[in-house]
Amino acid sequence: MKTAVSEFIAIRDHRYHIRHWGNPDAPVIFMLHGWMDVSASFQFMVDHLQKEWHVIAPDWRGFGLTTGPVTDVFWFPDYLADLDLILDHYSPGVPVYLLGHSMGGNVAGLYAGIRPERIARCVILEGFDLATTQASEAPGRFRNWLDDMRQNKPMRSYPDAAGVALRLQKNNPRLTDERAAFLAQHWARENAGGTWQILGDAAHMHRSPMLYRVNEVTACWAEITAPVLWIEGAQTEAWQWLGPEEQARPEADRRISFFKNVQIAVVDNAGHMLHHDQPGEIAQLLEQFLA
Repeated sequence: MKTAVSEFIAIRDHRYHIRHWGNPDAPVIFMLHGWMDVSASFQFMVDHLQKEWHVIAPDWRGFGLTTGPVTDVFWFPDYLADLDLILDHYSPGVPVYLLGHSMGGNVAGLYAGIRPERIARCVILEGFDLATTQASEAPGRFRNWLDDMRQNKPMRSYPDAAGVALRLQKNNPRLTDERAAFLAQHWARENAGGTWQILGDAAHMHRSPMLYRVNEVTACWAEITAPVLWIEGAQTEAWQWLGPEEQARPEADRRISFFKNVQIAVVDNAGHMLHHDQPGEIAQLLEQFLA
């Protein structure tokens, strides 16, 4: 297993945890994790990289070891602003290789269209985004959000690290015991009471009051000038966010069509957490694309 080094940098009133793998003088790949995940999630994929790379992966605000002001709500555009400053910190003025999974893939795709001059190549793992919404849904969405603001539900705790690993395997039955045990050590921490607490801010569990506006997302995708590699798992569960699969597949393809220069890869025996299920194949696809 390749050794990771932790660093903390100041980003917008947050103490951002940044995980590094590899030689600092090697070509850089930035990797962005998904919702309710952490930067250590990329360990297995990094272990399979054959060339010499410097991989840089942050824990997003409200996740992992990144800390900041107490809040009861997180706004998605903040991830874009955080990424903008992280890239300026490590690669000022130089276009970068950017990879994101799930929510991180959403951030990567949007950013690549908003700041196209900053991206040399973009890799999106399972960045399907959310179902199309209608304006008529807004009153109910705001009501739900107001109700959420009245509640303060703590993140669930587990009796030990083994309990955390079992929870991860419930989320992803393909996850091996060894990988689940590794991730559990980074996904949660033992607290003073002896139980293990998830390293995620409970505010992430609140439903957003804002409707998902897919036309704005695809407008950003259409502005991307860098080549894009889109990778999905053949057995992905991501259709649940887009609707029934018979409707979701055409909608996913319609969205992907907004990329001007895109390669598409489908990885067998892999679900939404494809970088856990088939890290070797993902690493190979990544290095072929960057070559």
